[in-house]
Amino acid sequence: MSILKKGLKGAPVKRLQEALGIDADGDFGPATDKAVREFQKANGLAVDGIAGPDTFTAMGLHELVLLRVGSRGATVKAMQEDLGIGADGIFGQGTKKAVMAFQEENGLVVDGMAGPATLAKMKSFEAVVTKDVVAKAEVTPEEEEFESEDLPEIKGADFVKGSAAEAAPKKSVWGRVKGWFS
Repeated sequence: MSILKKGLKGAPVKRLQEALGIDADGDFGPATDKAVREFQKANGLAVDGIAGPDTFTAMGLHELVLLRVGSRGATVKAMQEDLGIGADGIFGQGTKKAVMAFQEENGLVVDGMAGPATLAKMKSFEAVVTKDVVAKAEVTPEEEEFESEDLPEIKGADFVKGSAAEAAPKKSVWGRVKGWFS
């Protein structure tokens, strides 16, 4: 699932840090963890120090939202409601199939992940996930310096690693992450 937590490095972390108004070095360390927890507490979110879809949405960082198997929360539930499937807020294989069908129907890349390009076509997200947000989801020249590494998939309680470059949408900032749960 596409989350940011302590120990990760990369372009998405740097963007998160900039939004939090802290030193933006691209390294999710103790200061970032503290700032995320403070933001979550101040905004009525689950305080866990993990920045995921609901935290990104609350921060207005819609370009960092990448829903995939293992993602959970209100953002997933809103997407499921748009897809007309059981809205339990848990992105499982059924949700993945529904996302793939939606992507095919809308002329999108069919990868089963709901990033900004997919969410922009959904009713619940059309006001906040604009063409500008979709463009922001792409890696910028300054972010090319960040290496890519494993981007985990969740199966039950276990993380299954895979290539970030293969798992993230083409040119996505998520392809520039290092240190997934290692």
